[in-house]
Amino acid sequence: MIYEYRCYTVMPGKMNDLLKRFRDHALAMFEKYDIKPVAFFTPVIAQSNNQLIFILEFRDLAHREASFNAFMADAEWQKILAESNANGQILSSIENKILAPTDFSPLK
Repeated sequence: MIYEYRCYTVMPGKMNDLLKRFRDHALAMFEKYDIKPVAFFTPVIAQSNNQLIFILEFRDLAHREASFNAFMADAEWQKILAESNANGQILSSIENKILAPTDFSPLK
């Protein structure tokens, strides 16, 4: 297994819009494209609390590439993005990292 760490920094005042987009749309789209969410977090103590951090699980890099590319190209998802950004961009930046567990990690 590999894991993808994603950190979305949200424009001021747009966190509820982003959470709604995930709650109402993204999770169903993830399921459609075999993208398994492991966890979602918002910072309690951090330099910025205007972030959504989440981890996704994939079998390998090929699975990640195929699933994520199909998800991003989906016409329904493109419509959801356009509608959710209609009143201004929700995100100011996206950071992602592909992670592999160590041999001693409880999560493998």
